[in-house]
Amino acid sequence: MKIIFALCFSFFAAAVSAEDLAPDAQVKKISDEVIAIIKQDKDIRSGNQTKLNELVDAKVLPHFDFSRMTALALGRNWPKASAEQQKQLIGEFRTLLVRTYSSALATYKNQVIEFKPLRMAAADTEVTVRTQVKQPGTEPVSIDYSMEKTANGWMVYDVVVGGVSLVTNYRETFNSEIRDGGVDGLIKSLSSKNRSLESQASSKPK
Repeated sequence: MKIIFALCFSFFAAAVSAEDLAPDAQVKKISDEVIAIIKQDKDIRSGNQTKLNELVDAKVLPHFDFSRMTALALGRNWPKASAEQQKQLIGEFRTLLVRTYSSALATYKNQVIEFKPLRMAAADTEVTVRTQVKQPGTEPVSIDYSMEKTANGWMVYDVVVGGVSLVTNYRETFNSEIRDGGVDGLIKSLSSKNRSLESQASSKPK
C-alpha cells in the first residue's frame, strides 16, 4: 500500500506547463515521466532518503494545494487556529507528507496505471481524475485525484485511495489531537512526528 500512496504524489513530479494541459492529460504525462525516472534511478530504488525527499519536495509538492488540504483536514477546527498557527500547521503537514511518502518511491516495481475517461464540462473548475493502479497478484486499487483549476493551473487538494480520502483520513486524527491538546497540541504532535521520521531516515545507510 505504501507504493500506492507514493504514486499519488509522484504522478506530479515532472516539470510541466500545467496551464496548457487538461487535468487528466497532466496526470498521464507526468506519471509516465516519473515512472521512467524511478526505473532508471538506482539511488531511488535503493531507498536513498535524502534524494527521495529532495525529489518530492522540489517536484511533487508544487502541484498540491497544501493550504486547502490542511484546512480540509482540520475541518471545523481550521477557523479556530490563528494565522500563525495555520501557517505552522501547513508547514508541518507538508513536511509530514514528504517524509511519509518519499521512502515508498523506492518500492516501485511493475505497477500499471489505467486512466478512466474524464467527466468534465468546459466551464468546470473542479474535477476528479480517476485512475486504477494494477499490480501483479493483487486486486487493482483505485486512485482518484480531486483537482481545482487555479491561476497556476490544475492543483490537487485531495486524493482518494481505494475509497479512502487522504484529507478525511487525517481529519479524524487531527480532531482527536485538538480535543486533547488544542491547536498548539496538534502542532506539537506533528512536529514531534516529523522529528521522529527525520531521525529514522538519518539513521539508515545512505
